[in-house]
Amino acid sequence: MPNAEASRDGPAPLIVEPGASAPIGPTVGDGGVNFSVYSQRATGMDLLLFDDATDDAAGRVVPLDRRAHRTGGYWHGFVPGIRAGQVYAYRATGPWRPEAGLRFDARHVLLDPYGRGVAVPGGYARDLDPGAAGYAGRAMKSVVVDLAAYDWEGDVPLRRPLHDTVVYEAHLRGFTAHPNSGVGAGRRGTYAGFIERIPYLVDLGISAVELLPVFQFDALAAPPGRTNYWGYQPVSYFAPHAAYSSRPDAAGVVDEFRDLVKALHRAGLEVILDVVYNHTAEG
Repeated sequence: MPNAEASRDGPAPLIVEPGASAPIGPTVGDGGVNFSVYSQRATGMDLLLFDDATDDAAGRVVPLDRRAHRTGGYWHGFVPGIRAGQVYAYRATGPWRPEAGLRFDARHVLLDPYGRGVAVPGGYARDLDPGAAGYAGRAMKSVVVDLAAYDWEGDVPLRRPLHDTVVYEAHLRGFTAHPNSGVGAGRRGTYAGFIERIPYLVDLGISAVELLPVFQFDALAAPPGRTNYWGYQPVSYFAPHAAYSSRPDAAGVVDEFRDLVKALHRAGLEVILDVVYNHTAEG
């Protein structure tokens, strides 16, 4: 049965259905979005719905009930009336036992590990105090993206034999960041700018492009006075890095990256991603 929950930040009731634990992450469906996130040790989970990524308070807070909205370690719920572009985050409660790897702190605004888009407010900083005023408005947040809305036009992996592979490793931004790349100013250092230089790669005689990290990373995860150029501090493994896109909206970032993959395949070039699994920028 649907579960009626009242928003903690407003009086209007919100009907939240149990939804499904799979697929994990946000899934745009008929009339709303299904959310699912895994946390076996959490004792409580709130879904925070923001009107804007810079808002310091969620427009609605959706508490996920342990009985109606949890299956095993998965917390889930179907929220009607919202769509792609919705800014959201999670708030988890649970034990604080750092010696056991448990560091639950309900003051924190948490990204969705399976989110497909990330919004980084202009005032974001790594040393934000979650107890200070203005914290939530400066924290990274996830954005709902409808993956089914994109037309791959029949694109499929090339599956070239490994012994025929000649790899060109490239930094997405660095490849076209300089004016001598010949790419227009508004597209330098972006997925769209990379597409313009595909003929150059074909002329080199390579058969595959290996992209240094292109998932969302923390640009401030670097020594003082420096920025994270290489991208080896991921914060969201399933969201393309927004700063590498010429488009400002989360769906545009995802589609521009997919445009790049599709264009490389059409040119006969495979795509290999450099993925960091052994550390993140969550600190």
